[in-house]
Amino acid sequence: MTRDPPHRPADGDLAYQRRILGGVARTFALTIRPLPGNLYDATGNLYLLCRIADTIEDETALSPDEKEAFSSRLVELVSGRGDPVGFSRELGGRLSAATTASERDLIAHAGRVLSVTARFSDAQREAIQRCVRIMTRGMVEFQRGATVRGLRNLEALNRYCYHVAGVVGETLTAFFCEYSAEMRKRREDLLALSVPFGQGLQMINVLKDIWEDHGRGACWLPRDVFRAAGLELHSLPAGRTDPAFAAGLLELVAVTRQHLEAALRYTLIIPSRETGIRRFCLWPLGLAMLTLRRIRRTPAFASGREVKVSRRSVWAVVVVTSVFARSNLALRLLFRLCARGLPQPSGA
Repeated sequence: MTRDPPHRPADGDLAYQRRILGGVARTFALTIRPLPGNLYDATGNLYLLCRIADTIEDETALSPDEKEAFSSRLVELVSGRGDPVGFSRELGGRLSAATTASERDLIAHAGRVLSVTARFSDAQREAIQRCVRIMTRGMVEFQRGATVRGLRNLEALNRYCYHVAGVVGETLTAFFCEYSAEMRKRREDLLALSVPFGQGLQMINVLKDIWEDHGRGACWLPRDVFRAAGLELHSLPAGRTDPAFAAGLLELVAVTRQHLEAALRYTLIIPSRETGIRRFCLWPLGLAMLTLRRIRRTPAFASGREVKVSRRSVWAVVVVTSVFARSNLALRLLFRLCARGLPQPSGA
């Protein structure tokens, strides 16, 4: 298989994309470094477009109708239509003080990111367009229904996670299958596992950001899980130390563990010689497992900072998984060690 040289020298727009990626997502900028060929830039471009969508979703100064309008314009821009300069000017003028300087920079230069999007292959552009369309549609739907009372049930949580992360897993799989003929042969198997992979990573965000989201008037926890444990979510945050809350949280820890087991199976399908793609998958998987263990140990945590993985642990994950990236047996053993003590879902 002919390979592009990794990370070719960048022109102005591509150089901007690589620079701003480190500003808005330092950990993700680390994660994508091993990706070979143009997978590095395609994946970075996808992330930045999703980050623009996420900035729209999180902007408290925008009404639900305005969020929908800006999201629709973003979909048009990714499809090669519309005015990126006007989009950047108008959205940038509505951003509140809560928006970081890097996010403001990204919005101001959205046109540069979109110019990079336009250079990818037809298959890559179609995958990116589909992802942004599905993601923004889901974000608008769930933002309109956001409440501190939580989501109706676990099925609704799965739908939320699909729209904001599962579809990203599908998109990355499309990238990988275009890049590798060997992976193309396992496309259906990979696609089936890509959604729970993305959902598992998003579940980590949902769990660790419970109280930050609650402070913004949103809760993505499922009412049925906590009701079964004996707690109504509208009693939060006062019920944070209630044993029933811990029981519901641990049930979601168990569900997340199942998703991450699917993520491991996904990774092991990737040919062992594709160590760059394997490491790209293993690093967030390892960090997710460590975060899940911290949540398991401290279910009454009051802030995401309390369960955040240390920088030392980040580098430990990078080193250990890189050493064993080619060995399916070693990776299974590592996962088993990390999963020790984590609960299984009550229905398992």
